[in-house]
Amino acid sequence: MTKKFLSLFIPTIIFIVILSGSAGARMVSVAKNIINMRSGPGKNNPVIWELGKGYPLKILQTRGNWVQVVDFENDKGWVYKKLVNRKPHLIVKNKIVNIRSGPGKNFKIIRQAKRGVVFKTAEKKKGWVKVHHNESNMTGWIKRSLLWGW
Repeated sequence: MTKKFLSLFIPTIIFIVILSGSAGARMVSVAKNIINMRSGPGKNNPVIWELGKGYPLKILQTRGNWVQVVDFENDKGWVYKKLVNRKPHLIVKNKIVNIRSGPGKNFKIIRQAKRGVVFKTAEKKKGWVKVHHNESNMTGWIKRSLLWGW
């Protein structure tokens, strides 16, 4: 291999490795009705939070069958990997948000949701997200910047 090829090839490989490391921070959501977030990776570690179905989390790292996660309030902990999945959910991060009949401020407000309410992600459109709330069987649109998750 020539020096010129190596001088281009090596930095490209380093860039790809760095990029793939940051891509490891993927989103998941709670798959069961209630799961425990623990202080460390294992059942012997204390429970620090109980999380409900659909609660969105970002994976920080994996250790065996456990994943370290962070939530929308920047709380970190560990959950058993098989208790989360890749179904997209969002959580309200503002005090109160308006839920509208369509994707825009010109659409009618049909309801409001408080901080911490979890929604299933149904559709995305121009900075708005169509969401569904299972318990109330309500569907509507919320401005994306008012939500955390995917």
